[in-house]
Parts: sequence; C-alpha cells; structure tokens
Amino acid sequence: MTAYWQEFLTIAVVHFLAVASPGPDFAIVLKQSLTRGRQYAILTSLGVGTGIGLHVAYSLLGIGIIIASNPDYIRWLSLIAAAYLAYLGWGGLRAKAENGELVQVSEQKNPQQQSKFRAFSLGFIVNGLNVKATMFFVALFSVVVSIDTPLWIKASYGVYMMIATAAWFCLVSWLFTIERYQQKLQNNRHIIERVMGVVLILLAARIVWQL
Repeated sequence: MTAYWQEFLTIAVVHFLAVASPGPDFAIVLKQSLTRGRQYAILTSLGVGTGIGLHVAYSLLGIGIIIASNPDYIRWLSLIAAAYLAYLGWGGLRAKAENGELVQVSEQKNPQQQSKFRAFSLGFIVNGLNVKATMFFVALFSVVVSIDTPLWIKASYGVYMMIATAAWFCLVSWLFTIERYQQKLQNNRHIIERVMGVVLILLAARIVWQL
C-alpha cells in the first residue's frame, strides 16, 4: 500500500503542475469568469474536470495509446480542437457594447443568456478535445503508475485528478469574480470578450502550428 501512496503523491504533484499551466482550459474558464460571472465559470470548471474523465478512460482502456501512436488521429483531433477554439474566439471578437451592455452578435434572441448546460459543455468539450491532455495521461499511467497497480486504484487516481482539476478551476473562477472587481469588469465587458477572443484564436493557431 505504501507504493500506491508514493504513486499517488507523484501523480498529485505532476498533475498540479500540468493543470496550473496556462492553456485552453484556463483560457475558457477565465473568459467565462470575466464575461459570464461566477456561476457560469464554475459550471465550465466542472465541465473541464469531467472532461478529465475522458482522458483517464482512454488511458485505462488502452484507447489513449492508440491515439497517441497514430499521427493521423492526433492531427485530426488537434484540428477539431483548434477549429472549436477559433469558433469561440471569433464569437468573442464580434462582441460589441450597446447601451452599456454586451451584445454577442453570434447569439440569437437574448444575447446575455447562456444556458447552464452550454456553460458546462464548453469546459467539457475544450478539455475533451485537448490531444495534449490525452498524451499526458497516457504517459502518466505508463511511466508513473506500475503495471501491477490494480485497476480500481488506477481509476481512483483518475477520480482524484477529475476532482482536483475541477477544484482548481473553481478556485480560479472564484478569484476572478470577487465582487469588488466585478463592476469595473462589467463596464469593460465587451473589451474583455474581444481580448479573450484573440487569446482563444492564438491558442487555436498554436495548435495548428505545432502539427
């Protein structure tokens, strides 16, 4: 059992360093925090945490190894991820302020509203399409975790990383939605939306450039 605790501590440290690094997950949670508020940012954070479950499942079922070892799979999944980030970024670039309120011209009817399901799915899709995350978990379970470790313990590592990821981004959501800063943020919401749109498009371009 001591060996499993050593594995767990190693996984916890490596995972924290990975999840705290800026990337698509951080960008989409930050965007939600600054433009949609705490509730929607937290829902997106939970979506990101749930998306981790996909990568863990891929790794435990051996699907991740197939993806990681096939350049065509990596290329297509990366292009899909880049296209989705670019789509989100383009929506941000088209935001404009009218009468002090943000208008997202890509939305219809009530542009201010975003369903809770959409907020959750944003995080889930952005994380789920991240091929680098899949390769990270494949490497983690291949190098750090012993082949003799029981499946249920490997699964428990995965559950921990899902919870830890969601908790980290919920913390990020809370920090960027502290009330005393919200009025200033809301007054410049359309500018923030455009800036985050540029960030998402740059992330998409980076993914394509690295193919």
